[in-house]
Amino acid sequence: MKMRLLVVLLATISVASATIDADVRQALSRGDMAGAQRMLQDYRARTGVTPEVLAALSWIGRAQLASHSWDQAEATAKQTRALAGEELKKRALDSDPRLGTAVGAAIEVEAQVLSSRGQRTAAVDYLRQELALFANTSIAPRIQKNINLLGLVGKAAPELHAEEHLGPPTPTLAKLRGKPVLLFFWAHWCGDCKADEAMVGKVRSLYASQGLVVIAPTQRYGYAARGEDATPAQELKYIEAVRGQFYRDLSDVSAPVSEANFRNYGASTTPTIVVIDRRGIVRTYHPGAMTLEELRTAVEKAST
Repeated sequence: MKMRLLVVLLATISVASATIDADVRQALSRGDMAGAQRMLQDYRARTGVTPEVLAALSWIGRAQLASHSWDQAEATAKQTRALAGEELKKRALDSDPRLGTAVGAAIEVEAQVLSSRGQRTAAVDYLRQELALFANTSIAPRIQKNINLLGLVGKAAPELHAEEHLGPPTPTLAKLRGKPVLLFFWAHWCGDCKADEAMVGKVRSLYASQGLVVIAPTQRYGYAARGEDATPAQELKYIEAVRGQFYRDLSDVSAPVSEANFRNYGASTTPTIVVIDRRGIVRTYHPGAMTLEELRTAVEKAST
């Protein structure tokens, strides 16, 4: 339901509020930081602090982070977080997707600045504090994703929730010790997931002789085709239909259906690919698409 709310609200925001976000991002894509900051300042002078202003400000912070301007990125993230805190006194975080975007990005930028300065432990501690604060909101998986990016590789893989599943029963990771495991997190609405399906299927075939096991976790989002509301049973039927149509190379792979798996693995980005070695230790944690060679390299490292 949260994802559908995001889609609907983004589609219905006013032209004026959409423009500032788009204009700021466009200016940043040209490398025009001064122009982006100037237009946001002018817009804010007319409208005051709004969720769209906060979202645009968070994009500036991300651009500063990308350019390794650590002090500026930190200052912008703290400003975004503080202004959003005032907004959160008036409304819930998930009342407007732009508010969630701003808060999630500010937390992410501040943590990455700490990590970039060699303060990885402090970054993880900070993220865990924020996760406790926003545990029951839409940005919890995003925060968990950043915790995992900083600290999951080299640690034991979290066990999967598999009370509900499509395909064969999901084996526990404990029972799969001795075999490399590839987790392919996907969503029924995700085009990149469908595009990567054949690649994952190919890697599965290439490394079957080495015992590679593929598991494809997914979850409900509260809607089905064309964003229409769906009951849990209706959505599960839709997920099964999407799986049958677009995931034929993985049709015999177990697909546990659980929001908890996405939360524990921080799979706010789909696809998210996790490769686990024979001892049950995470060797690769990769939100987003991978190339075939990248995935083969990851599996080979986990198979040794």
